[in-house]
Amino acid sequence: MFPVSPARRRALGAFAAAVLPIRRAASAAAYPDKPIHLVVPFAAGGGADHLARMVAPRIAQELGTTIVIDNRPGAGGGLGAEQVARAAPDGYTLLYGTNGTHGINASLYASLRYDPIVHFVPVGRLTQIAALLTVTPSLPVRSVEELVRHARAHPRKVYFASAGNGTTSHLAGELFRTAAGVEIVHVPYRGGALAATDVAGGQVQMLIDVMPNVLPLARAGRLRGLAVTTARRFPTAPEFPTLAESGLAGFEVSAWDGILAPAGTPAPVVERLNGAIRAALDDPQVRTALLAHGAQPVPGTPEDFARLIPLELDKWGRAVRQSGAKVD
Repeated sequence: MFPVSPARRRALGAFAAAVLPIRRAASAAAYPDKPIHLVVPFAAGGGADHLARMVAPRIAQELGTTIVIDNRPGAGGGLGAEQVARAAPDGYTLLYGTNGTHGINASLYASLRYDPIVHFVPVGRLTQIAALLTVTPSLPVRSVEELVRHARAHPRKVYFASAGNGTTSHLAGELFRTAAGVEIVHVPYRGGALAATDVAGGQVQMLIDVMPNVLPLARAGRLRGLAVTTARRFPTAPEFPTLAESGLAGFEVSAWDGILAPAGTPAPVVERLNGAIRAALDDPQVRTALLAHGAQPVPGTPEDFARLIPLELDKWGRAVRQSGAKVD
């Protein structure tokens, strides 16, 4: 082995430093040249999974590649989020993030193994998602007012299902309990689909979950929809009043979703992905499908999305503390 002089070592270091950005730029320019894995940190068949699968094919078409959905449920979306936080920052492993992974979890879990801001680059917002308060059809109530009276007359006899500890449906149920002044009991499931199935079957009496998961069941008569959780009635489901209209003044809960990449992902890759997301959300067929399932498209820039996340962390942190919600 020949010795390398300090001067030559410095020259080689400078050459490597100059070449690395060129290689990264060339790689970003060719992006994508293989399938992309989109980690959905919730169970297959649930509301999040449905929405991801509605939008992903159109994004993939815009990018000229394939997007593979990888369901990694657990810890309120935290397991899948942690996986993406540790992935290579090359744009080929992305996270379907939500107000759970990037709002609720930071306050709910004492030892979260990812930082919602430090470990991710926001790529693009997808939708704002309404939730619907539903009950099993055998329960003798047809309005929120009747449900509140029934729950007060039968303390700890009304059980509310959720998609799991720490999910939006869990926290929405806790907020309902506090706002209505009722003693209802939480029953966590591993995913919204399982929770909705048991409410439809009468094993559990109540569920507040995102509309993509429960609206089709309510329209089919398998669940009884009582009210939406948003500030205004949802445009494609105007038959359902808001909870605020139904006697719980000021009650408002809505979920959201978006695409995030590991920190360090090159800016040209983020911009390419964002353009594909916005094109997908502008597609009339995609917009119609999302609205039909209770999700309102909210296209925007990575900067728009980045501004949202700290606000959501603060908002959901207050909600967790107010509700007293805890992970078992």
